[in-house]
Amino acid sequence: MIPRFGPPPGRRNYRLRPGAYAVLIRGDQALLTFQHAPEPEYQLPGGGIDPGESPLAALHREVREETGWTIGQPRWLGAYRRFCYLPDYGFWAEKLCGVWLARPILRRGPPSEPGHDARWLPLSVTEALLPEPGMRACFRQARRQLRR
Repeated sequence: MIPRFGPPPGRRNYRLRPGAYAVLIRGDQALLTFQHAPEPEYQLPGGGIDPGESPLAALHREVREETGWTIGQPRWLGAYRRFCYLPDYGFWAEKLCGVWLARPILRRGPPSEPGHDARWLPLSVTEALLPEPGMRACFRQARRQLRR
């Protein structure tokens, strides 16, 4: 069973929106994306999987678009669901979020996604800055795996 984070679904139609997200850790820092709108917030880099695109291809594309970095050695962490409104798309979604732990390899340039900045943050504060419990749970799981 895939865990659900956040409020349960209401009485409305939801579109399934699968996505691919990365926990990127190097040394004692994590690479997050800072999204300026609709609400300023830190997020795990990632986003929706386009029709016909594989989850791993989406992961690489989304990380590059939102951070400007390439990644290597993605390892599956898990998945979670959340039900929310997507203001950029104008619909309610059941987000099915697949999350990988990967290594940031090379910065190719600034993020190409408008309104996003790449930010390196100390591991000690990263979890508290993530806005939703599913992201925080995956970040904790990644840190546990790295300690082994």
